[in-house]
Order: sequence, then C-alpha cells, then structure tokens
Amino acid sequence: MAKNKKTAIEPTREDNYSEWYQQVIKAADLAENSDVRGCMVIKPWGYAIWENIQRILDTMFRETGHKNAYFPIFIPKSYFEKEAEHVEGFAKECAIVTHSRLENDGHGGLKVAGELTEPYIVRPTSETIIGASFAKWVNSYRDLPLLINQWANIVRWEMRTRLFLRTAEFLWQEGHTVHESYDDAMVETRKMLDVYSDFAERYLALPVIKGEKTDSERFPGAVSTYCIESMMQDKKALQSGTSHFLGQNFAKSSGIKFQNRAGEIEHAWTTSWGVSTRLIGALIMAHSDDNGLVLPPKVAPAHVALIPIYRNDEEKAAVLEFAHKIELQLKGLYLDEIKIYSEFDDRDLTSSERNWYWIKKGIPLRIEIGPRDVSGNSVMVARRDKDGRDKESIAIEDLTNYVVQTLANMQDNILNSALEFRSQNTIKIDDTKQFYDFYTPRNVAQPEIHGGFAVSHWCGESACEEQIKTDLKVTIRCIPFGDEYIEEGECIKCGKVSHKRVIFAKSY
Repeated sequence: MAKNKKTAIEPTREDNYSEWYQQVIKAADLAENSDVRGCMVIKPWGYAIWENIQRILDTMFRETGHKNAYFPIFIPKSYFEKEAEHVEGFAKECAIVTHSRLENDGHGGLKVAGELTEPYIVRPTSETIIGASFAKWVNSYRDLPLLINQWANIVRWEMRTRLFLRTAEFLWQEGHTVHESYDDAMVETRKMLDVYSDFAERYLALPVIKGEKTDSERFPGAVSTYCIESMMQDKKALQSGTSHFLGQNFAKSSGIKFQNRAGEIEHAWTTSWGVSTRLIGALIMAHSDDNGLVLPPKVAPAHVALIPIYRNDEEKAAVLEFAHKIELQLKGLYLDEIKIYSEFDDRDLTSSERNWYWIKKGIPLRIEIGPRDVSGNSVMVARRDKDGRDKESIAIEDLTNYVVQTLANMQDNILNSALEFRSQNTIKIDDTKQFYDFYTPRNVAQPEIHGGFAVSHWCGESACEEQIKTDLKVTIRCIPFGDEYIEEGECIKCGKVSHKRVIFAKSY
C-alpha cells in the first residue's frame, strides 16, 4: 500500500480545512491569538503583507482623488442614535466606554471610577463621527465632491473569532465621500468597487464577482451595498470588499447640507467603502497548499530567499562571497512598480530546514548556492507555485531577467489557478433537489469540502432567501452585474417568476 505523501502542514486541506488554515498561519508566522480575548497579534511577516496591501491601495485611492485623514476612535452614543437602522445593525457588536479612570480600591487592586455623562462607542465603523465633521466642512456645492479615506482600527465584539477573518479588533481602511447629486454619489460607489476588484485581481491574484447585496445583507443605513465575492479552496465565499451608496440617510442624520447652484439649501449624497485585514485571510485560503503559505509576488514581503550551502570554512568563504554578489545583483530590480526584495539566510541550520522555513512562509523564489554553483557560475532556483523538489539551474548572467520574468509568470499562474478552481466549482442549478443536494455534505457529522457557487434563480422575496439560509446555511452572496445573468426562470425555492440569476454559496 502506498504511503500518504508527507506534507509540512497537518492536517491537510482535505482532512480538516479549518484547522489547516490555522496551521498555515502558525507555520508562516503571520499572527497569533492575543491574551486579550478575541484579538490577534499580527507578526512581522503578516504585517508586512498588510503594509503592502495598504501601500498599493493608498496609491490607487490617491489616483482617484482621495485624501487621507484621521477621526476619533470614540463615538458618542448619541451619534449612533441619530440613524435608527445603523444603530440597530451594530448594537450587538459595540464595545462601550463608560468610565474615565481607575482608582486604588484600598485592597491592593483597582476600581473603575469617573462615570461618563455619555458613554462612548469604540469605533465599529465611522459614518456618524465622520458625518459630524463633514457637516462643518461642507457649506456650498463648491466644497464638493469631498473625497476622504481613513486608515484605522475597528472594534466589533465577536463571539467566534478566527485569525484575520473575524477578530474583535482588526485593521482596515474606510472611504467616506460627499457629493452634489444622486448620480455623482452612485458613480463614486461603483468606481470604488471597481478599484477593489482591480486590486484584488491584479495584486492579490484573487478573482472576484461584483454585484449588489440583497436587502438582508445590506450595510445598516445604506440605500444599496455593492460587494466583491471570492471563492476559497473549501468552496465557500468570502466577502472581500464593500462599497455603500448611502443616499441622503446619513447626511440627514448628521446635518450635511450645502447651498446648491440655484442658491437653495439641500442635503448632500454620501458613500462609504472599505476593505480590511480579512484580505490576508483571503490570500491564505485561496492560494495556499498543504506545505504552507503561497503568496502572489506583488504582495509578498520578500521575493527571493538566498540560501548558501557549505560543509567547511573553505567552502563557506567562497560560497558566501558568491552569494553576496548575487544579492547585490538582485538589488534595484522591480516587478512592474513593485520593488523586489531578497532575504539572505545563512543561519546555523541545515539547507533542508532553511528551505522548508521559506516554503512555509510562501516566499516566491528560493535560490540555493553551493560550491558546485560557484564553480559552475550558476544557481539552483525553486518556485513556490511548483513542487518543492522541482529546481532549475540558472546561469548567473541570466538570473536577473529570470527572476523578474518568473515572478510575473507566478503572479499570472496563481490568478489563473484560482480562476480555474472557481470555474470548476460554479454551476447553474435550476432544480430544487439538486440545489439542496449540492449544499448537503455526505458526512453530516464531519462535513467534507462540498458545494461551491450556485448560479440560480431567485424571485426577490426575502422569505425564500431566509428559508434557504435556515435550511442550508447558504446565502445570496450577491446579485451579480452582467447581462449573462439576466434571463427568465423560476425561483429555486418557491418556483415563482424570476428575472435574474444570483450567486448562492456558504460563506465566512
């Protein structure tokens, strides 16, 4: 009987996807649970991925005319009460500050003192506090559009947490804009969704489907919510970014008014949009394998691991000198606008240990340099998107071109693999029994990976949507854009007339 292939990550994706995800994070040293319940510590390699995401997105925001600002983390309770649907949507997730100081309790401990006259909510989202500032900044149509972005942390109490995907505190950006008209605000809403989609596919190698959320999934207080949805390797969906058309709802609650071109006072039209450190969870689940993290080169903290190999001091001197020359040779290289970075690893570990260390961390290229490479004026190179034992000898004079071209090829290869996986696991379903079978695991006690994206008809009634969610834990991920989804049919649940297909999936 053939032995199972040994992998660096145990359990494998197939055996236990949820635990595999946690072990990839641990093996790549991305993050860990904090002593503060529900919170995480993002470690240097994980934070460097977030910094790259932040840097690229920030450039894209600036190119679309947005400027960065910062607003308070504390929001007076009365601000939330101004927009009823908004406060209802976030009420159960709010962390609340009620006191201002600690005092000695006389028994060697501390007691809470200084009760506030009005409690503060620790920022779960910033529409209300930013709206208060916008009401001061906007007076005339000449002040519009107002295009602001904030990089910040968010606090939302979560009962069940998972690193990067759902934690009590997380990092994100939130755009907030003010416009003269419905049309201007709607153009902004859709434009920023396109920015997210472009970023996800070009940099994260993450194929997404753009669409509108149903009323039940809409952001509290918004008129419309648009999203990008991606498929993970367990065939579940992950909402990877949202853009909200807020209409005049928040402008009215915050008093954002302006004098229009006719000299009349009217309420403005606003939008908000955001992505978070959840994108790192998306990267892990969409691309990684049973040996650890796999990173698209354009967001990798470093791109090349240089691994010198030697047996004695004489070999060491020659190999290290040669390796440092290669390190210098690789400096100043770019993958499009992304600077290529190298890690020089001559730690007192075996070459196998160092190789596996970088495989698990997902570094795109590993270059081994031994005595025979020095004499042959070449190196051995391995790609993270291929088998770890698959190595190629590259002449030194060809190395710089090889590195740049291979990284570009890897970026495309990772995207194409994700696209192929999504295509293989997306199916049109018109039969109710087939739909229910599609989302029902064979082993209910320990469900195997199953399901995917079902492109099915929906009548538009929330009762059908809710019943499917109750029966299968399947939701409508989005009402997708595109004429290919528009056709007459019958609702997958009730059989009533439907004019368009929607995307159903289990999700995070």
